[in-house]
Formats: sequence, C-alpha cells, structure tokens
Amino acid sequence: MELTLSYILGLGTALFLFFAYRFLDRKTTPMTKRSARRRGAVIARAVEYRLSMGPFVVALGGGTGLSTLLRALKSYTRNIVAVVAVTDEGGSSGKLKQEWGVLPPGDVRNCIVALAENDNALKRLLDFRFDRGELAGHSLGNLMLLAVSEQFGDFRLAVEEMNYLLAIRGRVLPVTTEAVTLTAETREGERLRGELAIAERGPDIARIWLEPRDPKPLKDVLRSIDEGDLIALGPGSLFTSVLPNLLIREVSERIRRSTAPKVYICNLMTQPGETGGFSVEDHVRWVAAALRSAPEYVVVNDGDIPNHLLDKYRTEGAEPLYLKKSDRRVLEEMGCTVLQGNLVQILDNSLLRHNGQVLSEILVRLCRELKEE
Repeated sequence: MELTLSYILGLGTALFLFFAYRFLDRKTTPMTKRSARRRGAVIARAVEYRLSMGPFVVALGGGTGLSTLLRALKSYTRNIVAVVAVTDEGGSSGKLKQEWGVLPPGDVRNCIVALAENDNALKRLLDFRFDRGELAGHSLGNLMLLAVSEQFGDFRLAVEEMNYLLAIRGRVLPVTTEAVTLTAETREGERLRGELAIAERGPDIARIWLEPRDPKPLKDVLRSIDEGDLIALGPGSLFTSVLPNLLIREVSERIRRSTAPKVYICNLMTQPGETGGFSVEDHVRWVAAALRSAPEYVVVNDGDIPNHLLDKYRTEGAEPLYLKKSDRRVLEEMGCTVLQGNLVQILDNSLLRHNGQVLSEILVRLCRELKEE
C-alpha cells in the first residue's frame, strides 16, 4: 500500500510538472512573441518620433546625386521634400516623354525609391529593365509611373499616389507639371536645345533658360520652400539637374526670400562635356546667376580619391573638384561659407559617389548649430 501510494504520488507529481510545463510553455511563448512585438512597436515609435523631430530639408536636383543624398538623409529626418527637375530626355525617360507625352519619370522614380523604407528590395524591383521586345530599355518603375499617370490623367497625382503606396519617408515632387525644354546659347550665338545637346557643350554656354518661358511650379513646391529649415541644391549635374529647378522664376524667388540656409553641394568630379575644366568657383557662379543670389554655404569634398579611380575618370575627361585657394577667396567675397568633409564613397571599386551619410551629417549639424545661435 505504501509502495502503491508512493508510486501514485510520484506519478501525479511528474504528470503535474509535465502539464504545468506544457501549460506554461504554451502560455509564455505567445506572451514572449507579443512582448517582442510590443518592444518592436515601442522602438518603431521612438524612431518615428526622432525622425519626426528632424529638420525640414528641401532638396532640389535630379539624377543619381539627389537620390544618393535622400537615401542617407531619411535616417536623420522624415521631414524631407525632394524637388525633381523634369527636363530629362535620355534613356527610358526620354522615350516615354517622346512616345507618350508624359513627363520624364526616371529621376522621380529614383528619389521615391531612395526614400522608401526598404529601398534595396524596392530598388531591385523598380529598376528592373526589360531587355527585349517593345519594352526593351524601359524600367518597371518608369512604366508604373506611366500607368498611374494614365489612370489619374495627371503626373503630379501619379507621383503623389506612388509616394503614398510606397509609404516613403518624406515626399517627392516634380518641380513643375508643364512640359519644358532646357535651352541654351553658346558664346558664338549657337542655340542648343535639350539636355543631351547642352550636356556636351557646357563650357561654351553663355546663358541658359527653359522653354516655354516662365513655367508654373507646383504650389506644394513653393510651400515647402517657405517652410523649409534648410534648402539643399544638389548634388547633381550642374546644367541638367540643379539649374533647371532654379530657372523657374517663382522657385528662385521663393528660395531667395526664404530665411533658411541655402546650401550648394558641389560634385566630386567635373563632368566631361558638361563641366569640363570647371572649378568650384565656376559651379557656384552659375548657381548664383540662376538664383540671382549666392548660396550661403557651399559643401566641397576634401577626401582623397584613389589613384586607380582618378586614372579611370581622367581617361573619360573628368577631374576632381577640390577647393583651390583662389576659389575660397572668391567664394568668401561672394558671401559663401565653405563646408568641407570626406565625401568620397566608392561603389564596386569602380564608381565614385557622394557619401550620403557624411553629407547628411553636415546638413543636419548645420541646421542644429544655426537653431542654437
């Protein structure tokens, strides 16, 4: 009887412990998962709050330079408006502009992808290019913007819809929804029409403008400029990315009137054909002429570029844009403060790009220091 009772008690204890373990395991696992989700949500809210308190940056430009800045800047603030030029006429954008009459979507697409939460996966998808048939050369992202434009009948609404669908940090806006053509005149009086022609003759250009004259910018672009804590010009091609935005009269007027610091971000290298032989001073003088006022700050790279990349770019006709003593003296006379840093980033050991992280730190720090004054 004693043995039987001990056996029963032992078995009962074992069963109790077993079922207690299973019960607690079943109960605690969901609790642990819920706790992890709650912790994740708290962290996400904290990050979102930090980003919401970041400076309001309005960045004007186009091409790969602007998207490089945006990709890093979104980790410092979600208060970003990217104002994108609409004069692109090369590649897929040029074909869609010519065949469908739509504004060139390529630079807008790049900026939307750059501001998306998971830009790497999205970039691979939207940058996918068809390689045969009638779609050869077109990217999926450009075709999506075309499709949404056709659906809404308005390129601006299409861009806004893509902003919403991809839940980007910030906002991307075309500077205007009017079909405009970049036009220039050389010193010899020759007329150049379109980005492609101008990109080959930059050093010969005497003046540059948009046709038709005086296009209307988006009201949201003007409102963003009025509200911005900092206005960044570039980085990007001087004549074909930065200046087209400033050649719109109302845009340049609003920028001049804004009390926010205006920062021109100089390229790392000159661009063959477009800015061959240009100095930092030459770049700033063109920006000041379009803006009718010199930018208060100019950001210039002072980091070393590896010799193998210098040789590679020089064979293509490009030279590094370092600040000369004469540049600094002239810029100071123009009222510009020079900000320098190692802005060099190397991709695949063959491509030079701005280091968006360092560049973003310079801009955010400038905002913070000016607010503390």
